[in-house]
Amino acid sequence: MARFYARSNAARKDEVSVSRRGASAYEARVRIIAIDPSLRCSGFAVLEKISGKVHTIEYGVVKNHPKLLPSGCLLAIRSRIAELIAQHTPECAVIEGVIFVQSHRTAITLGAARGAAILAAAEHGMPIYEYAPRRVKQSVVGRGGAQKQQVGFMVRVLLGLKETPPPDAADALAIGLTHFQTAESARHGAVVLERI
Repeated sequence: MARFYARSNAARKDEVSVSRRGASAYEARVRIIAIDPSLRCSGFAVLEKISGKVHTIEYGVVKNHPKLLPSGCLLAIRSRIAELIAQHTPECAVIEGVIFVQSHRTAITLGAARGAAILAAAEHGMPIYEYAPRRVKQSVVGRGGAQKQQVGFMVRVLLGLKETPPPDAADALAIGLTHFQTAESARHGAVVLERI
């Protein structure tokens, strides 16, 4: 059985009203879902950027029981991500890119979890972007080889959270922050956003 742990700071729709003449949609409001896929414990985060400030809407983990078959884990990941997308209507999805692992079995398992998350976003017709783990750490911590605790600490500081999120949720939040930073650079022509 899959368990869902989530923190929600969701504002009511009528609390978010930005109407500036001449402001682009990106400057006004952008909502994304960020995913750190893993078969047993996938992190997720829904973030929103309003007029340059990033807010957490909801974050947490999809925690699958150790005895749940891999097929059941994949279904739980896809279902929870699809539920979050339907609930929060993000404009795009961002996901952690493929990481180097020593074991082929681990690579296949991570690829399957990634596929379940990508499928959920693709079913909703969303643009999907990916970021390599080292790039995310470099963006958030300032060092590509940063430890998980450092990522969690910086995410807490950057987003003004009261507590450090669980590691997988912190990774998803970091992926979301990296996307906002990269999208801002793309707006100024410094980089090109590449969809998968």
